[in-house]
Amino acid sequence: MTDSHAHLDACEEPAAVVERAVAAGIARIVTIGTGVDSSRAALALADEHEGVFAALGVDPHQAASADAGRLEELRELLFHPRAVAVGETGLDNVKLYATPAEQRRLFDAQLALAADLDLPVVIHSREAATDTASALEGFGGTVILHCFSSPDLLPAALERGYYVSFAGNVTYPKAGDLRDAAAAVSQNRILVETDSPYLSPQPVRGRANEPAHVVHTIAALAGVRGEEQADLAAATHANAAVAFRLA
Repeated sequence: MTDSHAHLDACEEPAAVVERAVAAGIARIVTIGTGVDSSRAALALADEHEGVFAALGVDPHQAASADAGRLEELRELLFHPRAVAVGETGLDNVKLYATPAEQRRLFDAQLALAADLDLPVVIHSREAATDTASALEGFGGTVILHCFSSPDLLPAALERGYYVSFAGNVTYPKAGDLRDAAAAVSQNRILVETDSPYLSPQPVRGRANEPAHVVHTIAALAGVRGEEQADLAAATHANAAVAFRLA
């Protein structure tokens, strides 16, 4: 199995977290940078642990911070052999730590960086479906929609062949719209993630999330899609290999 999106640098005792993930059958983890220093930490963890890879970016919450002006540093980090994607990057209209204009400038700059380096992008989009789809319209590379929570973005995702990654929130009782979206994604475009240490799946809700818990999300998705858990686990693992070029 692959946890396609975790924040290991935000987890307590990352080494123990990775050890428990391996014991649970998680063969790969993509750990995410949310700023330049966080990206350095992600790379350090990837260097330290076999099966851990890193996506490096400056998230929309940092669009008004000094990190927004550090993309040349980010570019250099992306040449590291364990760096597999740009991100997370995108737009967030819920936590407006930066203006929409600041977020869009940073988003566009990181899309250009990904295009220049021929890397996939990991997208954060909250209540910004129209603007996210617009920003991505001219991007010709691989797109991974992380922690999918925007059903309005699904038509564009399906039409354009984006990878759609579901996190623990798809297991919540009131998340019927996300489960409907999960049922509509083709088997070769669905991914699964934890977004650790956040968004613990319903069976472990109230505890810190970690990659080992991805099994609960796979179980919920398999039920919604009418698939065997083992088959979906294998499909999402193979999809992550293709999306992040790990095969």
